[in-house]
Amino acid sequence: MTLKPLGNGLLTGLFLQLAIGPVFFYILGIAIDSNFLISLFGVLAVTMVDYLYIGLSILGIGKLLETQKIRRTLGILSSLVLLAFGALALNSALVLENKVILGSDWSLASAFMGSFALTLSSPLTIVFWSGIFAAKALEKGYTNQELWIFGSGAGLATLLFLGTVTYGISLTKSMIPPEAITVLNVIVGILMICYGILALVKTIRFQTPSSRSP
Repeated sequence: MTLKPLGNGLLTGLFLQLAIGPVFFYILGIAIDSNFLISLFGVLAVTMVDYLYIGLSILGIGKLLETQKIRRTLGILSSLVLLAFGALALNSALVLENKVILGSDWSLASAFMGSFALTLSSPLTIVFWSGIFAAKALEKGYTNQELWIFGSGAGLATLLFLGTVTYGISLTKSMIPPEAITVLNVIVGILMICYGILALVKTIRFQTPSSRSP
């Protein structure tokens, strides 16, 4: 019986991974410019933050973030972080001698800390997960213990999905020309900036920014 919520959580998490966002592109950039081990540390950081937010959601912390003023403030801060990371990524891709975020100077620590900070910068993810868990509790009739098992499966989906993507890149990267890698890095930076701008506009206009950055 305990395996069913775990499987449902894993399937739900994998489905949600299809809605790729800035965290996905950030991990993609690390994988392109480093090796599988380094990018895996970034994936582990994202997974840790996901589990942190999943746990807080189950504990009900998400209710505290439903206040419009708090959501707006957090939404603006999250957008600014995305813009900053995007700008640094774009600068690193264009100016080869100044590789701060993306580039061959990636280390286990920088990949982990950068991924951790970027994923942590979107606390409204807690509200997102709270809605998922509330819906599943009603739909499946899950107990609190089963919700924790469901959440464990949902968090595991992050590790499996991003881990598979980075491993695939590590196998095929040698076939990608250096010029194409530079272009891909530029695209990563631009996409992150676009995410930040869209989130900021949505926050200011509707005061309901995107709930997640994976």
